Amino acid sequence: MTRLITILIATTLLAACSTQPTEPDTTLYNRLGGQAGITTIVDNLLFEIGGNETLIGFFADTDIDRFREKLIEQLCEVSDGPCEYTGDSMAQVHADMDIDNRHFDALVTDLITAMTEAGVPTGAQNDLLARLVPMHDEVIHAEEHLNGDER
Repeated sequence: MTRLITILIATTLLAACSTQPTEPDTTLYNRLGGQAGITTIVDNLLFEIGGNETLIGFFADTDIDRFREKLIEQLCEVSDGPCEYTGDSMAQVHADMDIDNRHFDALVTDLITAMTEAGVPTGAQNDLLARLVPMHDEVIHAEEHLNGDER
């Protein structure tokens, strides 16, 4: 199995162990630092991507301001925040990019670094990663999802 599968399994197991009650102050959104925390995570991630030779090429023609805005929306929504993601599907965004597990692993590593730099507790990091795991197949096999051949 690839390193990614190991990371995803470990993250899911750790997230299950770190699940907390969903009182208003313990939502994942709040544990990530609310809107300000998510914005910091995204800004840190953009910085990490900018120095990552494995990923930077994918962003050559990207409208970074739009990317930043949509990623903030997406992380806010995924973490049960008060946002609605209004961007394209993961398949639409990643079609024709030939992303493989090496690229996905690199982004996960950069996201972990971004969250750590933002002071996000490990449990909250694991919970966010666990919520993002279902997007893996749509990113890696974008064309199949667009063609209705979902795995």
